[in-house]
Amino acid sequence: MNHALALDGLRILVAEDEPLAAMVIEEALTDYGHSVMLAADGEEALRLAEAVSFDVLVTDLAMPRMTGWELIPRLRAQRPDLPVVVMTGFLPPNGEQLLQSAGGSPLALLLKPFEIADLAAAIRRVAAQAAHRSAALRAAAPRPAALSLC
Repeated sequence: MNHALALDGLRILVAEDEPLAAMVIEEALTDYGHSVMLAADGEEALRLAEAVSFDVLVTDLAMPRMTGWELIPRLRAQRPDLPVVVMTGFLPPNGEQLLQSAGGSPLALLLKPFEIADLAAAIRRVAAQAAHRSAALRAAAPRPAALSLC
């Protein structure tokens, strides 16, 4: 499988409570060829995740109703391999370690303000890591014995 091709046109769920930031992210990622679904907070993102398929979660940490801190483990309980890009304006001193300890799945961290190109690169990086991990798991999985019809 060509991973470069597989990473084009990703379906991205973006949880961002600042409407202007969400619109800029949506427009930019659409320009990169991705499909973007916006959620104004973690609760809305959780509802969307139940209804639609997506490849990568991009989330703010500080949002009303349900924070990114709450959203990430809830979604990873359903999809442990979910690639996540966290964007935040404030990270507590041990925040990166806390996020990384939330599971072994691919995770990238962007501190606000950031360049859209950095966001796009982080999305491609976590999606590629997830694709490589998935391929490795499939390759390592035991194969059923061949059925011999003689």
